[in-house]
Amino acid sequence: MTPFKRIEGKLHVEPQNFIAYRDGQLYMDGVSLAEIATQMGTPCYVYSRDRALANFWRLQGAFPSAEIHYSLKANANLALIGALAQAGAGMDAVSGGEIFRAVRAGVDPSRIVFAGVGKTISDLAYALDTGIGWFNVESASELARLVEMARNKGKRPRVALRINPDVQADTHHYIATGHARAKFGISLSEAQLLLNEYISSPDIDLSGLHIHIGSQLGTVQRTVEGVQAILPLIDAYPEQLLTLNLGGGFPVSYTGEPVPAADAFATALHRCLAGRSLRLLLEPGRYIVADAGVLLVSVEYVKPAPDGVIVVVDGGMTELIRPALYGAIHNVLPVREARTATRATSHVVGPICESADVLRADIALPPLQVGELLAVLHAGAYGAVMGSTYNARPRPPEILIEGEHWRMVRRRETWDDLIRLEVQ
Repeated sequence: MTPFKRIEGKLHVEPQNFIAYRDGQLYMDGVSLAEIATQMGTPCYVYSRDRALANFWRLQGAFPSAEIHYSLKANANLALIGALAQAGAGMDAVSGGEIFRAVRAGVDPSRIVFAGVGKTISDLAYALDTGIGWFNVESASELARLVEMARNKGKRPRVALRINPDVQADTHHYIATGHARAKFGISLSEAQLLLNEYISSPDIDLSGLHIHIGSQLGTVQRTVEGVQAILPLIDAYPEQLLTLNLGGGFPVSYTGEPVPAADAFATALHRCLAGRSLRLLLEPGRYIVADAGVLLVSVEYVKPAPDGVIVVVDGGMTELIRPALYGAIHNVLPVREARTATRATSHVVGPICESADVLRADIALPPLQVGELLAVLHAGAYGAVMGSTYNARPRPPEILIEGEHWRMVRRRETWDDLIRLEVQ
């Protein structure tokens, strides 16, 4: 892939080796990660603005006519949202709080899509009053609720039905969302009934369908199957259903494993949709920000293990729950480049009182000393947003690198913050 892309007349440079060793230290873009850790302490999240934007532009290049709405659930930091919005991204929200964050970051409400299987009355009211662009409706009862609320408020929201096509995605079962037993979406048969009832409703503009079968999609074919399943609905209402929201799910390679490229999805879907004039929407999250972030941690203790060593660090499942929740595997790199070829089987674990608190097991690392820094890669997605204060641990700061400079975009919490909302 060429490092240069022209999008909307602008020339953008895609960062090459944006995480790399220089003079024995690990850098992200033009900044030493050790410098950030020295000033901000650990654990600490660090994001590359330029890498996130490059990922966005790469996807836009694969789908040049699509509207891309960044999925806020992956990482909802205000500074990162603002940078993506300035680059042309809309936003995909799954709660009233995410809509609020997007608006606070300067996103035009008309560029916000509201998804989610359990939208509350207050969330729907806020979204209607804010004037968001789309509601992705996930059940007949939600649609009836939205219609009544819109009528009472004198609004006419634009609506897409989220269809459950009963397709099993090639991914972890926790993040497969398009099979029949999943809680998400509306069956094809029920969708047909809803379209018959509401396609000409004066209270809503029902003009699209939405499909999202899961995240970390292992093959293009399952997505094609899902789209093929809903094409009869689109073809039955060619003058009304003019928009197809394809969701997200574009995969990221966490440890160098092969995954389908965005171009492969684009090519297959172009063939599948040939002959139809549809407005396309995409809702990527992980694809945009996963590899644009790292979690910096410090070594607290090194203990012997039967097959190597246990490396106890100061960050764990409270900062990155994916390994404990999904069995996810993240690469780990020493921030100081190893000066020896010696490696030991290492189990990098956190300080939380749970046996599941393992950031990475069975990884070959050089000999480590107390105080050394490690970078847990691909922590830009589902790190901070899924973080917690379990074991009364204040949440870490978030840092945004902008070229050769960096700044704190969320401060570290304090013990006082942990009890600020409580009443004795």
